[in-house]
Amino acid sequence: MEVTETFEASVQLRPGGTALGNRLGLVILWSADEPERVGEVALAPDVLPGATYLLGRAEAGPGDPHPRLDWARQRPGLVTLTGPLRSPRLSRTQLSVELGPGVLHLENLGRSPLLLRGQEVQRVSLAPGDVVVLARVAVFMCVQRPATLPPLDPPRPLHAFGEADPDGVVGEDPETWALRASVAFVAGRNAHVLVRGPSGTGKELVAQAIHRQSSRARRALIARNAATFPETLIDAELFGNARNFPNTGTPERPGLVGEADGGTLFLDEFAELPQAMQTHLLRVLDGGEYTRLGEAAARRADFRLIAATNRPPQALKEDVLARMPLRLELAGLGDRRADIPLLARHILRRLARADPLLARRFFPDGDPARPPRLSWRLVEQLVAHRFTTHVRELESLLWQAMSASTGDTVDVQPGDPNAQVPEDRLFESGPPSHAPEDRLHETGPGRQPARPELDPLMIPPDVIQACLDRHEGRQEPAWRELGLSSRHVLTRLVRRYNLTVRGRGGV
Repeated sequence: MEVTETFEASVQLRPGGTALGNRLGLVILWSADEPERVGEVALAPDVLPGATYLLGRAEAGPGDPHPRLDWARQRPGLVTLTGPLRSPRLSRTQLSVELGPGVLHLENLGRSPLLLRGQEVQRVSLAPGDVVVLARVAVFMCVQRPATLPPLDPPRPLHAFGEADPDGVVGEDPETWALRASVAFVAGRNAHVLVRGPSGTGKELVAQAIHRQSSRARRALIARNAATFPETLIDAELFGNARNFPNTGTPERPGLVGEADGGTLFLDEFAELPQAMQTHLLRVLDGGEYTRLGEAAARRADFRLIAATNRPPQALKEDVLARMPLRLELAGLGDRRADIPLLARHILRRLARADPLLARRFFPDGDPARPPRLSWRLVEQLVAHRFTTHVRELESLLWQAMSASTGDTVDVQPGDPNAQVPEDRLFESGPPSHAPEDRLHETGPGRQPARPELDPLMIPPDVIQACLDRHEGRQEPAWRELGLSSRHVLTRLVRRYNLTVRGRGGV
């Protein structure tokens, strides 16, 4: 299937395609024969319960008892229709989709089995966030979205559908597009910024995007982990020192503020600074004025601070927080689950470009530019997984899946790719907290078993080393990010693989 990426020329807006409220629909999470269509959505034009639509391999015909749902690529201000799915394994009329109060009632009319948590069903009711599988064909998730997304302001060219944008942000979920709009707004202002979100949600990536889109883009972005500042040397780290101070022979240092003059200073884990240390920043945040150690004259730096933290705003000193009027809240993967397959594809491509063996094994023709071969089981379980360290954890799970795979498809277990999902899944999380089981009407089992601890030996040594380096050897954030049960497990892994612990941490 070819869909032009010149959206202004190819777009077709549905009649009444305006933001008149949220619509229920289905989004494609996986497609066996058309993987490039992952992220496309079919939204019901109606909002009143009782309306019924059809989904299948064919266009609408005169003999259809109900209208057909249109698949589309939904982007800011644009809805590009892409036609029906073309898989030969799909029946001409595969699914009946009926609107209920806050749910979609799906009935299987075709030859491909309909599966819910690995169990075949004939009819199922889906609330937003619930996932259903057409065996060997596709994986869908029920969503509730506006008919159109707000247009970009200011307008700018759109990147290829489903791919990373120029700033490295991946996703087509409305939450992701809202983040892009917020980044653009913040980038156009000159005030200091607080970026807040769970670990692994891309705070540094967002900081880089803000800098790249700002008027300071031609100057440096100076990045440092604030948690590594020695408590007695914060002034030296931030403001630098004069030559021969405090000891003869000490070289002159500009400090982080001096290095960021004209550009941006990014301080990660900012809330890890004790509040007494945060006070040292008040004067320089007000007007850029600071004094190097060993100098009497004040200096001035024109810089912008972007501070990032995974802790609540209350962890910051109140008068420091007041000096960061621009705030960005980053959502975890649980709030943009439709993006998880796109993120998985992006991560696997990055890994394959650095590892030709992975490219030859899991990508058609060994080409990382093409979509990787993923099993529907893997996608279903990744989307159901409860993430704690988000994109970092997703990468770790993909490594585990590749290690467990025996063929040319990234899977959660060896064996028949068409088999039902067993109870002892590699990634086990049960139904998402926002989709209780009493919404589902199926023949399958009840509550799933709790997610087991991840096997530490499934984590590649280079992933552990990179995590240690990222946290400068500090044990607490490293073992939590890796999903280990304690710091003692991390200690054993470091010794087993003879890894290097750099920085002020120790294992």
